[in-house]
Amino acid sequence: MKFPTLLIVFGALSIPLALFAVKKAMSAPLPVGFPAPTAHNTIEVKQYPAYRAGTYTYEGNLGEATRYAFNPLFRHISSNNISMTAPVEARYPIDAIEQPIQQGKAKVSFLYNNTTINPQKTSQDVQVENHPPMLVVSLGLQGAYDYASYHGHLAKLKQWLANHPEYEIAGEPREFLYDSPYTPAPLKRREVQIPIRLR
Repeated sequence: MKFPTLLIVFGALSIPLALFAVKKAMSAPLPVGFPAPTAHNTIEVKQYPAYRAGTYTYEGNLGEATRYAFNPLFRHISSNNISMTAPVEARYPIDAIEQPIQQGKAKVSFLYNNTTINPQKTSQDVQVENHPPMLVVSLGLQGAYDYASYHGHLAKLKQWLANHPEYEIAGEPREFLYDSPYTPAPLKRREVQIPIRLR
């Protein structure tokens, strides 16, 4: 078989394998009762059930929070034989809603599949947290994960809130990151959310 033909055959075989790898990287299940990810460039109000999570608290450059948190959180679920779910949650200071901030404290969480999971092994840097049901306004996005764009997305949600005065802010803004580091950047899904309540 000639070399150009081999390249064509190799290319034809590698495309399905690459698509399979992407699908596997994007296939972690949602926690029980969680709504599906919001579509790209769409804003919607969503209700979340109570959930439990392993949480790492990070202080410093907020753009680095999820990267620093990944290893201790992965050790936490691995040592407790807890299955990976999606999304990863990052909660940022409430001050970020009013103005862009680069430094501060963030809480990054791996969410458990359900609220009955009770890890037997814990470390000082990861706490188990229980969260009550939550109403949020959410902006769905697709593309590379980038904290630099986070404040622009929050501004869109603030404008939505200005147009819907029946709601008020009820907590820290957060980001949901749905896909693994191995997912191609253009395919990565995320949501920027602000907890809300009716006035």
